[in-house]
Amino acid sequence: MRLLVLGAGGTGGYFGGRLVQAGIDVSFLVRPARAALLRERGLRIRSPLGDADVPVQVLTADELADAALFDLVLLSAKAYDLDSALDAIAPAVDTGARVLPLLNGLRHYDALDARFGFQHVLGGLCFISAALGADGEILHLGKPASMTFGERAGQPPDARLQALAAACAQAGIDHVHTPDIAQAQWVKYSFLTALAAGTCAMRAPIGTIVAGEGGADHMAALHEECLAVAAASGQPVPNAAQVTARETLTAAGSPMKASMLRDLEAGQRVEAAHIVGDMVHRAGLHGIAVPRLHAAWVHLQAYEAQRAG
Repeated sequence: MRLLVLGAGGTGGYFGGRLVQAGIDVSFLVRPARAALLRERGLRIRSPLGDADVPVQVLTADELADAALFDLVLLSAKAYDLDSALDAIAPAVDTGARVLPLLNGLRHYDALDARFGFQHVLGGLCFISAALGADGEILHLGKPASMTFGERAGQPPDARLQALAAACAQAGIDHVHTPDIAQAQWVKYSFLTALAAGTCAMRAPIGTIVAGEGGADHMAALHEECLAVAAASGQPVPNAAQVTARETLTAAGSPMKASMLRDLEAGQRVEAAHIVGDMVHRAGLHGIAVPRLHAAWVHLQAYEAQRAG
């Protein structure tokens, strides 16, 4: 299998780099400056699961059209960069590759399907906290680093995903090839939205929030609002997953915060519309009141307006 990874940032760089370590044929599609750095220094991963320094194959947009064919494109761009990401990977998809998105949320599937067709877009998600360091290295910020992927409802079994599962096993990457990717997506989406809404609105990690009077109840109520939207959308979150998420969202002393909050604290763009805003809009379609989520969405819009201004 030949794999093309869009970008070499925290998520794509980590998973792509681990696959390269295991001898998988991976190329990174990056901007010219990043390409020059990777060609000079290789891809560097700093992780509690083990550091790595590996030489990698890189391509820029003007080189992709002349590259060999790819089987799978790993897409891990930020949601606000989705349009340019689709333009970048189009040559690979047009020549037969399938797209495996690892973006947060669900809204990107409409854009992917419209651009490439439902049959070319597989289902995926990941759990990882990673970022680029000052010298371009991948900083893996915690031990979780897993991928979940699968054929979407109505798609036939895809040998590419079977090959990816084998590659992940070879690379030691925690992974699941699931027959029900939609349920896995809603489990993560409902958890992530509550985490992002709570920690961004309060500008604090979970442990600080729940230490205050009513803090744990607030985080639990955010999650309940998300669970109601999931159920109304035909994807009720299983009880065991609800319990695990709730324990995480209300854990005393937890340093956990959404990556969206780290971006916000750094004054960067955030995926507010793609995660919290989209959940609020989905709730509206089903006539579900989500006052806590809505307050967080207004707060995030105000942040983005101030940042833009």
